[in-house]
Amino acid sequence: MPKSDRKTPSLSQNANNVRCRNAKYLDGPERGVVPDDKVSWDVEFKEYKPVEFTSPKVSAQPVWADPDIKTDKKVALKFNKVDGKTNRKSHVGEYKVVNGMPLNVSGRTGITGRGLLGKWGPNHAADPVVTRWKHDDKGEKVLNPNTKKPILQFVSIKRNDTGEWAIPGGMVEAGDSVSATLKKEFGEEALNTMKMEKKQRAEVSKQVKDLFKKGNVLYKGYVDDPRNTDNAWMETVAVNYHDHKGTFHKFKLQAGDDAGHVEWVDMDSSLKLYASHSYFVMGAAKANDAHW
Repeated sequence: MPKSDRKTPSLSQNANNVRCRNAKYLDGPERGVVPDDKVSWDVEFKEYKPVEFTSPKVSAQPVWADPDIKTDKKVALKFNKVDGKTNRKSHVGEYKVVNGMPLNVSGRTGITGRGLLGKWGPNHAADPVVTRWKHDDKGEKVLNPNTKKPILQFVSIKRNDTGEWAIPGGMVEAGDSVSATLKKEFGEEALNTMKMEKKQRAEVSKQVKDLFKKGNVLYKGYVDDPRNTDNAWMETVAVNYHDHKGTFHKFKLQAGDDAGHVEWVDMDSSLKLYASHSYFVMGAAKANDAHW
C-alpha cells in the first residue's frame, strides 16, 4: 500500500478541483490551465480555453451513457431533477445550466464534454467504508505506539484504471438506490460474488445484507475525481459499516473484475488513496475514535 507525505484532503480542497485540474485527463488530452483564483464560475475568466473531450467509449452510447446533447438538439434532459430513472439532482444543491449544458457544481476543470463519465451533470456513486479493529494473536486490539489509539482496518481495492488504492464503491445505476449499490459494489469488487456459484453467491449476499443494515454516513457530496469535466462530475455517498462482532473475519476477500487486488489495510494519515477516498477513510477513523 503506497504512502504519501501529503495531508488528507479537507472538504475545502475537495471542493476546489485539485485532482481534476491542470493535469492530463485519463486516456485523454491535457486540460486547459485554470489558476486557483479562477476555478469559480462566479469569477470572470475571459482567457479560459477548455479542451473538448468525450471518450469514444462514451460516445458509442453504451446503456449507461446519456445521448450527446451537443449534437442531438432533440434530446431534452431534465437537469436538477429526477429524470425518469436517472437522478440528475446534486447532493450539493442546484447547479447552473448554461445554453443547455450543466456546469460543474465546483467550478472549472479545463475540459468540457463528458470525458469518461456517462451522464451529463452529476454522476452518482456509492462508497462503502467497511472497517474492523486490528487484533493481535491474543485477540486484543492493536494500539498505535504514538497516538495510543486502536488501529482500524478497512477493505481497500487496487483500481485497474489508475493503479491507485481505493474504497470498493461504484456507480449508482439508473433505478437503483444508494443502499442497494453499496451492498452490490462491495460484493462484486471485494468478494468477487459475480464469479461464485449461485448457492454461494446467495449465501454471501445474505451475509453482506445483514452486515449492511446499519451504517454511518460519512460524506454526501461532490468528489474531486480525475474524471470530472466542466459538464460532468462525480458525486457520492460514503457510508461506514463497522464490524462490531467480528463477522467480517468470515469473508475471504477476492478482487472482482474492476479491481487488481483487495486487502484489509491499516488506517493511517500517510495513506495515498484514489480521488477523495482519504477523506472518507479519515472520517471513519474519527467516527470510531481510532488512530489516524
